[in-house]
Amino acid sequence: MKKTIFTLALATLTLVSCKKEENQQVEIPLEEAPVEETVVEEVLETPDSAAVAKAWEDYMSPSKAHEMLAKDTGTWESDLTFWMPESPEPQKAKAQVEYKMILGGRYQEGIHTGNMWGMPFEGRGLVAYDNATEEFISTWIDNMGTGMMMTKGKYDESTKKLTLNGSMVDPVTKKEKTVKEVITHIDENNQKMEMFEIKKDGTEFKTMEITSKRK
Repeated sequence: MKKTIFTLALATLTLVSCKKEENQQVEIPLEEAPVEETVVEEVLETPDSAAVAKAWEDYMSPSKAHEMLAKDTGTWESDLTFWMPESPEPQKAKAQVEYKMILGGRYQEGIHTGNMWGMPFEGRGLVAYDNATEEFISTWIDNMGTGMMMTKGKYDESTKKLTLNGSMVDPVTKKEKTVKEVITHIDENNQKMEMFEIKKDGTEFKTMEITSKRK
């Protein structure tokens, strides 16, 4: 009898022990459970050679925007007016600009000459129209500094205005400041360019106005 009871007790303990091991194997903390990573392969469509050739042909071909720039070709006389934040009195100057299209009619180059504050002045502007982004890009350098101003923007046919936004370095603070340039095509022989400095609070201060007439 004792032997039977001992055998039953041993069997019971063995069963309980197996159950505990089974439970320990099943109850795995969620955070420790292995996570299978799903790898998503990105499929890139490669355009055929004809599509690539067509894209480059469209990109390199002068458009109606380039034809508009070409209409400025020639010599223009300019009257310049400057405003300084510390001085309410505007300053005046005169200049001349020669516009021409370069690189097969793809870019407009403007060479500006004159006299400012008793010094010979020379500046060069380059205007592009990017067929891909459908925007105008303008760069400016002159002998009154060593930096470069770059602006980008769109032309509004309804107002005949080209609005360009960008930045330039202030030589006093040595920091970049935001600027806006608005060119108004009054008619085929008259234009007006206005330059604004955009302050941190969003207000605009007009720093320059140039009225140009075809010579």
